[in-house]
Amino acid sequence: MKSDITFGQYVEGDSLIHRLDPRIKIIASFLYIVVIFLAKSASAFLLLTLSAVFFVLLTRIPPRMILRAMKPLLFIILFTAIINLFFMTGEHLLVQLGFIKIYREGIVNACLIVLRILLLIVATSVFLTYTTTPIALTDALEQLLAPLKKLHVPVHEFSMMMTIALRFIPTLIDETQKIINAQTARGADFTSGSLIQRGRALVPILIPLFISAFRRADELATAMECRCYTGGEGRTRMNTLHSEPKDWVFLCSIVLLGAAVVLLNRFLPLMTIQL
Repeated sequence: MKSDITFGQYVEGDSLIHRLDPRIKIIASFLYIVVIFLAKSASAFLLLTLSAVFFVLLTRIPPRMILRAMKPLLFIILFTAIINLFFMTGEHLLVQLGFIKIYREGIVNACLIVLRILLLIVATSVFLTYTTTPIALTDALEQLLAPLKKLHVPVHEFSMMMTIALRFIPTLIDETQKIINAQTARGADFTSGSLIQRGRALVPILIPLFISAFRRADELATAMECRCYTGGEGRTRMNTLHSEPKDWVFLCSIVLLGAAVVLLNRFLPLMTIQL
């Protein structure tokens, strides 16, 4: 893929995190996200940031690739920071320009919430998409959700659907960029005009994008039918997932990280976040 879109791509490697059981990585991702939301102080966020940097280095994935994955969410990150910066009140007023007031608490809150969003992106990218193949992710989801089969939930089909959707996110984003470039070369303008005019200008993008998405879906369905795919009933696997001691050590490290975050919130909070 020639674009800068890296979200949802698998990066081949032989690092420790690449070799972990995908079931453990899914559980670890969930626990790490919970730990991120448990963080309420600057000291806790500092520990989480150091752990995220350590995990990125452990995967041997270029940090630039992970930073590029944040580009599609840049607007949301900036919007969240601005909302917390200008609407958070506190005791220490730093700047006042008319009705605009900026407090020290607002700056701290904005920085920590932005850091929380970045940590969430890093956690889902490093533990799942970048280090786990779509097939391994599908098998792991299916086995973790296996108890739901007793309730007649189509676990295999659900896992396959989720994995395919995740896999095609970068493909659709890349297709959108190609359509925008083609329309711009034909004289289309997507940056000027009123909000309504910009919305109308998106129609030449959405129509070919939907057509391309349906065509890819049809081709994928045909390929699955040609391979006699009939769902999860009675299917066997080429590779059976096995957990090793290193998997459980990694999971325990995430639990210990959560305990350390709770202790830092309580005994060494420094600056706390307000929600």
